[in-house]
Amino acid sequence: MQKLERSLGTHNGPFHADEVTACALLLYCDCIDLDKIVRTRDPNKLAQCHFVCDVGGVYDVEALRFDHHQREYTGSKSSAGLVLDYLTQENILSSDFAAYLDREWVKGVDAHDNGKELYERGVLAFSHIIALRVPGRNSAATAEQMDAAFLEAVQFTYALILRMEEQFLEQQSTRAIVKEVMDASLNTDSRLLVFDKNITWVESFFALDGKNHPALFLLMPADKHWKLRAVPPSLERRMEMRCRLPLQWRGLQDAELEKMSGIKGAIFCHKGGFVSVWETKEAAMQAYQKVITENN
Repeated sequence: MQKLERSLGTHNGPFHADEVTACALLLYCDCIDLDKIVRTRDPNKLAQCHFVCDVGGVYDVEALRFDHHQREYTGSKSSAGLVLDYLTQENILSSDFAAYLDREWVKGVDAHDNGKELYERGVLAFSHIIALRVPGRNSAATAEQMDAAFLEAVQFTYALILRMEEQFLEQQSTRAIVKEVMDASLNTDSRLLVFDKNITWVESFFALDGKNHPALFLLMPADKHWKLRAVPPSLERRMEMRCRLPLQWRGLQDAELEKMSGIKGAIFCHKGGFVSVWETKEAAMQAYQKVITENN
């Protein structure tokens, strides 16, 4: 049977994050066209599609079939992870970017679709956000309305991938700078990282074995000012800090913080004790010296 090039078949009815993600990934990689996505469970129509995701009962990379519901498939991936693996193995996506997407996003989609809720009250995961885009099941949505909502979800996810690509490339471009600062600190004060410009740093820091680096704080420009920020113990525990700013500084700003710290040029100290902002680099350095002295 002749297949329609650059087409994709997936199931109709309510949709989920995994096939939305699979479609968006293939669209991002220029493997399919948005107007050639077919939503059906009709095996004859699916047989005419170039790619088939999340329907059909077949996982066969050579045939470009990516379903995970059948008994024969015993892995932990959903159609999202299966498609990401395919794009990586075929060198359509770089392995580094694919690993980033998997770690930061797709792994969670796979887990959720395979019954691992990963739900924390008050936190909306990507899978829940996509579920909210499905027309209400009791609202008698037509097939056309459901298909339109699905395509909107795919375009939303496509835009998300573009933004993640920007973030990934930014992290990659600053990695050499982060390494240089980490190495330089070992020859001066290993507890302090000093950056000359505001950059994305935390992912690169831990990718460069930052977990075993002795840094406690970093100094970095913040708009027209400078910030003194505490370093977390690991990327997984990024909301924790190796050493917090003094309790008596926390939540203060301007004159109150200046009086309490004894440092001219104080602007703000977060109540969580992980970051403070100062008018000049010199003031931020004074703040660092006070913190280190008090914690020795």
